[in-house]
Amino acid sequence: MAANEDGEQKIDLGKQEAAEAPPASAAPVPEAAQYVSPARPAGATVSLPVSSILLGALAALCLVLAVVFGFLWQSAKGDLDDQNARAADNRHAEQVATDYAVGAATVNYQDINAWIAKLKANTTPQLSNKFDATAPKLEQILVPLKWTSTATPITAKVISDDNGVYKVNVFVNVSSTNAQSPEGAQTTVTYNVTVDEKSDWKITDVGGVDGALPLK
Repeated sequence: MAANEDGEQKIDLGKQEAAEAPPASAAPVPEAAQYVSPARPAGATVSLPVSSILLGALAALCLVLAVVFGFLWQSAKGDLDDQNARAADNRHAEQVATDYAVGAATVNYQDINAWIAKLKANTTPQLSNKFDATAPKLEQILVPLKWTSTATPITAKVISDDNGVYKVNVFVNVSSTNAQSPEGAQTTVTYNVTVDEKSDWKITDVGGVDGALPLK
């Protein structure tokens, strides 16, 4: 403050403004340092786009379908394998029975022993022993008649399967000649052949042999 010539006091406005001016604030904080991540309020929810939800649901559905399809495929494959195995076993039993029936129906009175051997072929010891016991009787009938016969298979069919024991009906066409009918005759004969898979596909029983022979 200064006095003029009249004795009045003057106020230096510049100095007064400087005195009244507030103190300079601290250096400004960089904007990055001023950002504080707000805390998520309690109970806040997160919203997702509908497309993301649909994609997630679709992915889960595809996974479930893949698992179900894999299970069904394995199950179907197992069933198909079982069916194929059973069909193959049936065909094998039918072939074994057919081979036997053709041999049993093929007779030459001049070689009865060869025919007896065919009757015993691929049979169990029990059945083979039965044919040994009946061989003399068969020879006494067939040789005097001069019996000859040949057989052609028609078809064979498994009619039952009991734990690997197959009962097979075999149909064969038999052409025969004998002293009483030298012109020959033809007939269809059914053989009932039992094949046991557990006995190495041996034949355990035979029926119908008398249908092709004059044994009645």
